[in-house]
Amino acid sequence: MDDQPVVGIVPVEGRGSLPFALLQGDSLVAIASWALGEAGVELLDFTASWEEVQERDAALVVHDPLCPGTPVDFLEAAVAAAADGSVVVGVRPVTDTVKHADGAVLGETVDRSGLVAVCSPVVLPAAVVRALPAHPDTDDLADLVVTLSADHPVAHLEAPPSARRVVDESDVRVLEGLLAGDG
Repeated sequence: MDDQPVVGIVPVEGRGSLPFALLQGDSLVAIASWALGEAGVELLDFTASWEEVQERDAALVVHDPLCPGTPVDFLEAAVAAAADGSVVVGVRPVTDTVKHADGAVLGETVDRSGLVAVCSPVVLPAAVVRALPAHPDTDDLADLVVTLSADHPVAHLEAPPSARRVVDESDVRVLEGLLAGDG
């Protein structure tokens, strides 16, 4: 996608007020938006209709503001990886113990080797954008990936630890510590 146009969005719907929490003095949504710009992605206005997005004939990068530590070079790598026509999704290995549950009874441990946690970004090649009849639901990126995988090839790209998704303010503090260790 070197010479292909690339546009992006940083959706805040379905995420409560957490996208506006501060990380190192800036809101998560501002950090994610800045990273897209630094990666050479044109940030779209939320007032753009789906038809206007499709008319751009561009790849679409969906960058979750709850993954604010996603490095610029990883965003660039995800865009480049989508050049083969696959939807590309950033993922992290699952490290938590996962158990089967039957009501209130915990069962066997699930083998984590085949499990991943969706993080950011999700890159839709221009052909996928053109093929979608309506703006995809971006409230939950894991659901988005499942929906897209029904009709399009999906490639996982292992994201660095800083790209982890935050779920509450305590996770923001953990991420802040992780990012401080990068300096």
